[in-house]
Amino acid sequence: MNAESKIELGTLTVSTSPHIRCEESISKIMWTVNAALAPAALFSVYQFGMGAFSNLILCIVAAVGAEYLILKWQGKPMVANDGSAFLTGLLLAMNIPSTLPWYMPFLGAVVAIGIAKHTMGGLGYNIFNPALVGRAFLLASWPIAMTTWPSMASKVDGMTSATPLGILKLQGYEKLVQVFGDQAVMYKSLFFGTRSGSMGETSAILLLLGGIFLIYKGYIKWQVPVFMIGTVGLMTFVFGGKAGLFTGDPILNMMSGGLILGAFFMATDMVTIPITTKGQIIFAVGAGLLTVLIRLLGGYPEGVCYAILLMNCVTPLIDRLVKPVKYGARR
Repeated sequence: MNAESKIELGTLTVSTSPHIRCEESISKIMWTVNAALAPAALFSVYQFGMGAFSNLILCIVAAVGAEYLILKWQGKPMVANDGSAFLTGLLLAMNIPSTLPWYMPFLGAVVAIGIAKHTMGGLGYNIFNPALVGRAFLLASWPIAMTTWPSMASKVDGMTSATPLGILKLQGYEKLVQVFGDQAVMYKSLFFGTRSGSMGETSAILLLLGGIFLIYKGYIKWQVPVFMIGTVGLMTFVFGGKAGLFTGDPILNMMSGGLILGAFFMATDMVTIPITTKGQIIFAVGAGLLTVLIRLLGGYPEGVCYAILLMNCVTPLIDRLVKPVKYGARR
């Protein structure tokens, strides 16, 4: 019996699998995620000017182009337009400063697609999030350029400034509040995105709305962003304290850096995250703990990128740890 054949037995229709069908597809899911991220990306262009726009175009074109050439060279079905490469380029652009020269985002996108994705077998087989691998490559290759951030006036006069986490790391909490004027203004700037940083460190509210939309569509589970962001807030409050230059302000730490972008759009990557809900919670808590560890004790003010990549390494172990027991069997 082939996939199209069926037998009519009264009111019963017997056919070959799959028996449960839905209208979802890889392409539909990927383009929906792109659409959910688009408002924050467009706001970053408004915020940082043409540099941000150039980075978006370069990363997306390089990612899709690399996907097309690799698939053509390998003789595989052409799926470069399914939205996955587009999403990798978009996420990479959101993880870098808008001040990078053109060849850096271009090379970062090629590394993300060519090495992180296709050397491992392509979509569905990659161990690490490709966009984060591209960012890690750029940070290791050009650390100064990757940590030189545009100021709020950069689209007019080209000025640069430190990120909120950078100021917190080097000069302390009081200096950070002083830079913004007062604590309420600081929270407002973080929430609406009027601050310096990468293109993904823009409007927290737009990123949150995009993430909530994906939860509503059922493409991601709420447990991952909630547990990851909540872990960062709780651990910062408990261990940040007043020691040295650090602070236990959970609101600041939850809205700063790339935490919201990473928690909603990269830690939830269907390929690199554990399969079960319990496993995803372990993944999210681990990523949150590593983020706090890097922020508070490391030499780098941000830790989301490496936290997610490190947890990607242990995803197979988490899956094995929480593997469901077969019906009738013992663990």
